[in-house]
Parts: sequence; structure tokens; C-alpha cells
Amino acid sequence: MSTHAMIDLETLGTNPDCVILTLGAVKFNPYTFDEPYSPLHIRVDVDGQTEMGRTIDENTLAWWATQSDSVREEALSDTDRISLDDFTKQINRYCVGVDYLWCQGPLFDYAILQHLYLQLEKPAPWNYWQIRDSRTLFGLLPTDPRKEIQQELHNALADSYFQAKCVQKAYKHFGITR
Repeated sequence: MSTHAMIDLETLGTNPDCVILTLGAVKFNPYTFDEPYSPLHIRVDVDGQTEMGRTIDENTLAWWATQSDSVREEALSDTDRISLDDFTKQINRYCVGVDYLWCQGPLFDYAILQHLYLQLEKPAPWNYWQIRDSRTLFGLLPTDPRKEIQQELHNALADSYFQAKCVQKAYKHFGITR
């Protein structure tokens, strides 16, 4: 059986060089409705990123101001932030044994992570052929399955969980068994 993982980022921009606030990830089996497992939630040091030239978009800051207090607190809190070195080490360890990495649009999550790894002059812990796009998969369905089950948006760990559950729903819908 192959191991799949879903990764989601919350950021301070949409360009590949933007500051990363949080990363959430879960591993899952897309062929079953088994619960996602091995959750990973990381808050990244913002100052270290801005010092190395990563950017903050004013429009994104204004957008965060429109989010609920709980969503803003979860993403923007200074609690438990870790260095970029520790961040990449945790991601690298998490990706060991993962065959496929999913995200809600690789031109966002993986483009930002790829840019960070390049900037840090570190190899990314995935190959281009391992990346899967849940946005495209969900677009093939009659309705977006996230709208049926997701409670609160923009919590990286919760988003990765719900996106993984929806990949499972899509596999079932299309009869994908292997």
C-alpha cells in the first residue's frame, strides 16, 4: 500500500517567496475511509523569514483581519514558532516513506515550500512526480466535497484533514481502488 500525505500552508502572501505562518499535514489512505493519521502542525518563525527576504503582502494581511478571531489567533499567534532549520527538518522527517504528496493547488503550497528550500539551499524531500492536486480532483466531482464536511477554513491542520477526507470521497466516487 502506498502512503499519501496532504499538506496545507497558511501564509502572509500568495507568491512563492511569501512568509509561511503554519503548515498542517496528515497521512491517509485514499482507497478507504480510514481516518487520516500522523498529524503534523508547525508554526514557523516569521522574523527569520523576513530577515532572509521572504515577503508579506499587504492585501493578505488585510484579508487575515477579516477572518474570525479563532482562525486569526491560530495562524498569527507567536506561540511555539520554530526556526526555519527545525521546520525543514520536521518536514523532511515527515516525508520519509510518503509516496504521494497532495495539496490544494501545487502552484501555492508546493511552490512556496519549493522556493523556501531553494532559498535555504536545501533539497526538497519530494520529487516533482510525487505531487498531487486535490483542487483538480475535486473539480471533476459534481459538487465540491469540502463544502459538505468542512467546518472552519484556514487552519492548516484542519484544512489538510478535510482535504484528505475529500480525496477519499473522490476516489470512492470514481471507483478508484488501486
